[in-house]
Amino acid sequence: MLPNHAPLLIAEQFGTLASLYPGRIDLGLGRAPGSDQAVSRALRRTVSAADTFPHDVAELMAYFKPAEPGQSVQAVPGAGLEVPIWILGSSLYGAQLAAALGLPYAFASHFAPRMMEQAMDVYRSSFRASAQLERPYVMLGVNVFAAESDAEAARLFTSLQQAFINLRTGRPGPLPPPVDDLERRLLPMHRMMIEEMLSCTVVGSGEAVRRGLRAFVDATGADELMIASQIFDHAARLRSYELTAAARDGD
Repeated sequence: MLPNHAPLLIAEQFGTLASLYPGRIDLGLGRAPGSDQAVSRALRRTVSAADTFPHDVAELMAYFKPAEPGQSVQAVPGAGLEVPIWILGSSLYGAQLAAALGLPYAFASHFAPRMMEQAMDVYRSSFRASAQLERPYVMLGVNVFAAESDAEAARLFTSLQQAFINLRTGRPGPLPPPVDDLERRLLPMHRMMIEEMLSCTVVGSGEAVRRGLRAFVDATGADELMIASQIFDHAARLRSYELTAAARDGD
């Protein structure tokens, strides 16, 4: 969320990470505030901060290039590290910027899938090659809830469903535990909301997850997936990732 920070500060923070863990650090940049107006004020973020996002991205990228002789401001560490940069987004704005700069693009389809297909079309059709990337490269977010049975996976999914309804109805809070009777309690408007906004979700046993992820990749042409699993119980979350990894390896 670059508008919340100075580009030089982010360059030095990620320069530090890249120095500690060479080849393992990517930097994703988004222009959303990430919270409400109260948090924005606490961060000293102005309303117009997002207006300079393209300029701030270009400035940040420049800090990762080798320092020029006489360059007055340098990222230390950071200069010369060429940390890979991604543009993050959930609208056409990020897709257009990523294409213009020749950067990989990550779309938040796991909670905002409405413009996913249009954003990918815009990105791919207007992409211009850069020193970092020769061709378009898309990452899509997918919610995955894997368990030993389809029924248990569906039960785990109810935590995210409840959290999403709470957020959209002005009652945000910690992730709630799963429940057995959520479907019976859902109002029609809530059911419609979940079906639309959480449509990029795969729920089920290992085999169901394998089929679901394969179908998603085939339909979207995604180069990479980011798996999001908002599961209340930590052990169940780890098991979900294990089953998902096994499904991927078996595909």
